[in-house]
Amino acid sequence: MRYSKTLIPTLKEMPSDAEAISHILLLRGGYVRQLASGLYIYLPLFWRVLEKINNILRHELNRIGAQEISMPVLNPAEVWQKTGRWNDIKEEMFRLKDRTGRDMCLAMTHEEIMTWLAARELKSYRDLPQVWYQIQTKVRDEARPKSGVLRTREFIMKDSYSFDVDEEGLQKNYDLHIEAYDRIFKRCGITFYRVESDPGMMGGSSAHEYMAPSLAGEDEVALCGYCGYAANVELAASVPKEYQYEETALEEVFTPQKRTVEEVSGHLQIGADNFIKNLLLISDGGPVLAVIRGDQALHEKKVSRIIGPFRPAHREEVASILGVEAGFIGPMGHKVRIIADNVLMTGVYVSGANKTDYHVKGIRPDVDFQAQWYDIHTVRSGDGCPRCGNPLRIEQVIEIGNIFKLGTKYSVPLNAVYLNKDGVEVPIVMGSYGIGPARIAAAAIEQHHDVNGIVWPDSIAPFAVELIPLNVKDELTLSVTERLYSELSNKSIEVLLDDRDERAGVKFKDADLLGIPYQVILGPKSLKEGFVEVKRRKTGKTERYTIDNLISNPPF
Repeated sequence: MRYSKTLIPTLKEMPSDAEAISHILLLRGGYVRQLASGLYIYLPLFWRVLEKINNILRHELNRIGAQEISMPVLNPAEVWQKTGRWNDIKEEMFRLKDRTGRDMCLAMTHEEIMTWLAARELKSYRDLPQVWYQIQTKVRDEARPKSGVLRTREFIMKDSYSFDVDEEGLQKNYDLHIEAYDRIFKRCGITFYRVESDPGMMGGSSAHEYMAPSLAGEDEVALCGYCGYAANVELAASVPKEYQYEETALEEVFTPQKRTVEEVSGHLQIGADNFIKNLLLISDGGPVLAVIRGDQALHEKKVSRIIGPFRPAHREEVASILGVEAGFIGPMGHKVRIIADNVLMTGVYVSGANKTDYHVKGIRPDVDFQAQWYDIHTVRSGDGCPRCGNPLRIEQVIEIGNIFKLGTKYSVPLNAVYLNKDGVEVPIVMGSYGIGPARIAAAAIEQHHDVNGIVWPDSIAPFAVELIPLNVKDELTLSVTERLYSELSNKSIEVLLDDRDERAGVKFKDADLLGIPYQVILGPKSLKEGFVEVKRRKTGKTERYTIDNLISNPPF
């Protein structure tokens, strides 16, 4: 393609509202433009990148026997109502009525519709297993669109679905998708982790996420460099550092106006890990007292899986329900449900005395108070790995894919059943597997860039090589440029020819910004000597080639 005939509206200035590197460089490089909050127009270069990614997706999914189909974005409400997600999903789903008044929605995922199809087309065990996939637009009313194409309201998604006779079959398809996903992300040039994750609104028995390390990521994962343990912090377990404590009897101590762990810790000259922190929560099932170690933070999603949706109690609610002023709550003597973190099962602690301006030393769990024991603390860097005990590290990451064992969560309510060998109806066992192509592209930029711009991995770059003639009015330069453009294109090498009548500095700056893997620089002086310069964008190194050698043995 010729630069002068292609829409590549590069920007010299830094976009004021962009923070993530990928967002900045996609805007500056003329890859995308923002229509509204969370809505982006993909310009020609970015569309080429996405097509490269999608072709890799198709190749690897076809390789494991998946079949490509396409589902409507507009869905009737009744299918979603049968699984209960019409009510469960809340504000994130776009809802509307058609001209007849029928409730409809814009699909943010397609489990229901895929299962609806399976219920009608898969009747016998002989029809199974099946794997179907699509690369389709999804829509989500995202509350906080940000970071460019990483968090949007409309996006393209590859989602595949497996249909099996039993859990053993599901495990085989799950493993096949793991193999395919590993190959996909490696081919796209992405550094990634596969981590244990929470199934969330998708449901099912277990799930994994594929995460690309990046400072722009909104997720965090806990990683062990010794045994390979990897989990999203929403699910990750850990063994916090042990602490030293004294075997002391119960003793009230005066702590005037000292409410927080930090204040009382400083006042008593005792470490925060010697404290019990008590948090009153209001759930649909009533008040719950959550108890964690003083140096730990409560993990809200872990707690919500135990007690359902909740909110912190207001100060007046604390006084009304527990009969004590907030800041002086202890775990002893309450009639409300108490859930406590497993870390507290041993030791001797300090906590509130359930009396204003007083705390108590010498508290022993399961002696001085009773609780239901769970993992409810947030993993921190340096905590012990739950498998091997070695220190964990925490990394920021971008979610680029996910896989779920759905089981029969969708097949039962939508009556997707098959007849087994004995003629008995059995629910189909399902899996769901998603990848975000635009997230792969953004993660690639986050991981592959420098001060001058993008450095695309070869496999997903919009073009393989950019021809940069420095003087388009020079006859020799123009002649050699056109020959190279024709000969390389005939070899099926994707070439962008910068045929603009611009200064060399402008062309070099734009070329580095666009990030195409190779640049062929055609300067009048070197051409008279019979050479061109080939620059590798990744390394910045330049090599000289004769024209004939470049045509016969191109390095790209």
